[in-house]
Amino acid sequence: MRFDPRLRRLPVLCLFACLTAQAQPNSSKEIAVHAGRLIDVRSGQVTKDAYVVIEGERIKAVVTSAPKGDAVIDMSQYTIVPGLIDCHAHILSNPTTQAAGSYLMTSAPQATVRGVANLQIWLSHGFTAVRDAGEEYPSYPQFALREGVAKGLITGPRIVAAGSFVSVTGGHGDADLLSPDKPGLGQPNTVDTVDDVSRIVRRDIKYGADWIKLMATGGVMDPISDYRVQELSEDQMARAVEVAHRAGRKVMAHAEGTVGIKAAVRAGVDSIEHGTLLDDEGAQMMSQRGTWLVPTLYCFQHDIETGLSKGRDPRSMDKGIEIVKQQGPAFKLALKYHLKIAYGVDDADVDESVSKEFGALVRGGMTPLEALQAATINSATLLSLDKDMGTIEPGKYADLVAVSGDPLSDITVMEHVSWVMKGGTVVKPLAK
Repeated sequence: MRFDPRLRRLPVLCLFACLTAQAQPNSSKEIAVHAGRLIDVRSGQVTKDAYVVIEGERIKAVVTSAPKGDAVIDMSQYTIVPGLIDCHAHILSNPTTQAAGSYLMTSAPQATVRGVANLQIWLSHGFTAVRDAGEEYPSYPQFALREGVAKGLITGPRIVAAGSFVSVTGGHGDADLLSPDKPGLGQPNTVDTVDDVSRIVRRDIKYGADWIKLMATGGVMDPISDYRVQELSEDQMARAVEVAHRAGRKVMAHAEGTVGIKAAVRAGVDSIEHGTLLDDEGAQMMSQRGTWLVPTLYCFQHDIETGLSKGRDPRSMDKGIEIVKQQGPAFKLALKYHLKIAYGVDDADVDESVSKEFGALVRGGMTPLEALQAATINSATLLSLDKDMGTIEPGKYADLVAVSGDPLSDITVMEHVSWVMKGGTVVKPLAK
């Protein structure tokens, strides 16, 4: 009998078939999650002993009696809230260093590997979606990670991603900190004219940006810019908005200083990131125009705690100490004018910080329900994900998070997520 060499492939083919079969969701099978307490983040209403019926990756129904014939996941000792959303993430962040030159010593592949690890942290804390608020690498690793998650190649939250930091030369988003007698990095994201803005916005869109990220003012973490100073001109920002909106994309603006915040709002950006020196006029403008605010309160507070321990430049530290004094009054103005507020972390130390923004928002003046809304229904609306995420309702993704205790009375329980489901699959089981 002659041996057929094609038979050598059978074990591999069988293994591939088995793995493929395991990876395919059984869309016909229903399961139910028994929630001890289920929070409706729209109203704050709490339903005891609710059952979330799930078919495939979507919620089929929410009922108050056990469905017959369905497998039940018993979460009766826990409070269930929707999957959380972080609207100001930097997926490629390195939590081990705050050195200004760390980008110069880190390759895009190294940063991408770090990003994969960071995504696991977000997911373990209950964040089933994140918006990457821009990265320094012109090869756009964040887009590769977004596609990797979407295709099931890596595990992580769903990703909505901005591209480059659109910055003036020497501005907050200019990562080239080399001395003038060294060869420049030649990064494409620095723009000094209105037409330059069109070029980089179109480049971002070409390679897959969902959002455009503008640096309206200087910042805190870099050693060279002044967070109080407007950097991109209003005309530059208006051009970015024009090009992005025409292509169906949204625009976010890093804006710390008062003048830069108002210029970005007049230019038509969709969200202001930080808004740390917001004044009455700026808050009123944002309210009238419907501009969102992502305040990132805890990031600045955490930076004071870590100090210079991670190689932070002392000039950056001085700015951080000063700006923390100003964020409280600005946030109270945002609440006074009822601005639309979404949850955002903006901290390299993801594991320590990702859930701490809840407490910062409440200390700043929000109710616990409002803080939960910021990380669920509000963030979903800002990111145009509200048809699929943000609440626990039929038709939406089965993204569920379990915590012990009651976040409506003690928001800090959100810092200790016990169990996470994303799209009908348990991605963080209960600890044994």
